[in-house]
Amino acid sequence: MEIGIDSFAAMMSGNASRTISDSDALAQLLARIEHADRSDLDIFGIGEHHRKGFLDSAPTLILAAAAVRTQRIRLTSAVTVLSAADPVRVYQNFATLDLISGGRAEMVVGRGSFIEAFPLFGYRLEDYDALFAEKLELLLQIRDYEFVTWSGKFRAPLKHQPVYPRSLQTPMPIWLGVGGTPESFIRAGTLGLPLMVAVIGGETHQFRPLIDLYRKAGEQAGYGPEQLKVGLHSLGYVANTTQEAMDDFYPGYAEAMTRVGKERGWAPMTRARFEAQTGPRGALLVGSAEEVAAKILRHSEALGGITRLTFQMDTAEVPHEKLMQSIELIGSRIKPILSAPG
Repeated sequence: MEIGIDSFAAMMSGNASRTISDSDALAQLLARIEHADRSDLDIFGIGEHHRKGFLDSAPTLILAAAAVRTQRIRLTSAVTVLSAADPVRVYQNFATLDLISGGRAEMVVGRGSFIEAFPLFGYRLEDYDALFAEKLELLLQIRDYEFVTWSGKFRAPLKHQPVYPRSLQTPMPIWLGVGGTPESFIRAGTLGLPLMVAVIGGETHQFRPLIDLYRKAGEQAGYGPEQLKVGLHSLGYVANTTQEAMDDFYPGYAEAMTRVGKERGWAPMTRARFEAQTGPRGALLVGSAEEVAAKILRHSEALGGITRLTFQMDTAEVPHEKLMQSIELIGSRIKPILSAPG
């Protein structure tokens, strides 16, 4: 199983005692990516948001800066908001990243969990699903063919138009990032794309029926198990003890979830709800290395096997030094458990 980190370059709580400059926050993020590379993690992803409190509106620039400071770790988006982007530019940016990194680029494409990108780039929210379907079709054509002939509703047609540069990898890996919509799981399977499932709450095993839909759709479309990969993007944090991890993670997590909850009609986050989510069946991967590793293995078994797990930990505003320690623990104590035979 591949293990990695996803970051939204987030500073969400507004806690004055923790506030640092945007420049320092990005410098710390790049240091964490370097540390993940040295800690033998497999993947580091950068999200995409267009709102206050996030510094990841141009993720390929962050990933390109990381590429020249790392040696082996794979670099991906988490996710690229494809509905509000031009697939030609998306491919060109990631192909360039692939060349800079020596063939370590990937992308996870999705529709995003926030809606600011739609008015910002001149799209109608009413076209949410149609935009994504059309742009994904074009992106896959661009990835697979140097010369593209294509037409659609939301973009000018292409007539035997070449797209450069070409990626070093053939083909460049493109994962489909999904939440809880059955149609999205079926779409990924039908296209034979690896699946990245964002599990940020509830109980992870509840996603099994949706993942079964993905695998069934993929098999019916003629794809083998080696192509139908399943990854999990999970909120998580690791410390020396479970109590330390929970005490470190909870304050910023509660602040962030309560703030987002005000927009979405959720109840404020409480310590009791948080502790329920960190329990044996809950989605949060917060605890000691051994406890979290055991939980990941249970999640994988419940879902019929996963090939990738990424921790998303920086929206809880844990200090940089503790995030560095968490990355080291994931590499030195969790990864060996997950990589052990059997």
